[in-house]
Amino acid sequence: MTATSTTVTRVWPRRLLTLLYWFLAVEFVIGAVTKYWPGPTFFGPAYSVKFADWGYPPYARFAVGAIELICAILLVLPDRRYKFLGASTLVLVLTGAVTTHIVNHDPIYESVSAPIHLMIMAIIALATWPAHWLDLFRSHAAFTARRSYR
Repeated sequence: MTATSTTVTRVWPRRLLTLLYWFLAVEFVIGAVTKYWPGPTFFGPAYSVKFADWGYPPYARFAVGAIELICAILLVLPDRRYKFLGASTLVLVLTGAVTTHIVNHDPIYESVSAPIHLMIMAIIALATWPAHWLDLFRSHAAFTARRSYR
């Protein structure tokens, strides 16, 4: 086996994973935009109405939308630490979404997206889990220097 064929076989999984991160980020950006949209969306009524029906203040949609937008950006950044922070924060948000759908007895067609995305984000968070919690706060240069001494 030549070096180029080995390199090519290693590149494709990384490209597919990058494509998955971008796809998920686009989904969460669309979700964030619909939280800010004032009227009905293609998902149904306005999120201000949905949040009120779920028992939350209508303005809570802005906080959820901002968190989704920030996490979507973190998912596409090249550093694994940012992916971990984005995915783990989305695990918390999606746990709240799943709980909300269960408590409010929402129909299955409205409730299926949150648990699927919760499982995907949990897998990404576990896959990008840092070796040590302090690695989240170290600069990239210090992080790579520390790894080279091992």
